[in-house]
Amino acid sequence: MVDVLIPFRIGLTGGIGSGKSTVARLLVERGAALIDTDAIARALALPGGAAIEAIRLEFGASVIDPEGGLDRARMRELVFADANAKSRLEAILHPMIGLECNRQALEAAGKTTVFDVPLLVESSHWRTRVDRVLVIDCSNETQVARVMSRSGWSREAVLAVIGQQASRERRRACADAVIHNDGLTLDELAQQVDMLLARWAPVEQSRRSSGARPT
Repeated sequence: MVDVLIPFRIGLTGGIGSGKSTVARLLVERGAALIDTDAIARALALPGGAAIEAIRLEFGASVIDPEGGLDRARMRELVFADANAKSRLEAILHPMIGLECNRQALEAAGKTTVFDVPLLVESSHWRTRVDRVLVIDCSNETQVARVMSRSGWSREAVLAVIGQQASRERRRACADAVIHNDGLTLDELAQQVDMLLARWAPVEQSRRSSGARPT
């Protein structure tokens, strides 16, 4: 069978405040195409976004801000108060996110493609869509400190978000590689990314036309 170039697909995930977005940027600087599912979700829920009318019909006008986009603070309150609200929102957004991911992946043909998916572990179908899963991990205390410093959220609000995400142990159990991002400088984090890419280079450079996951 003839070897052909098939894009190498990395699933990138990590808890809030883990440094996942910084790693995504480092990967892009090294030539990867980034597909950011959070950015796609935000765009869908902006004024005039494809998901706004469905969200309005499902949750009512109270979750729509004066500009006509999703009131994220209000929706966050609903999700924290009612787990079913999260499922209802995901039922609207996830199919649309999937379609946009497919479109962007086609545009990135030939490049290493990084799917930045905060809920990769929770959404098990992602495991079949990527060749390697990279988890960015750090302690809960580091997560809290980072998010409080950048967002102004209270400690309790950050802990509430962490509590709704997959546990660190569950994410690590799904990983092909873990970068431990506690106390690393940006240069040290970049070195970790470079070492990982060097380790994965052989399977990235030669993919078989069958499309099977490399071992």
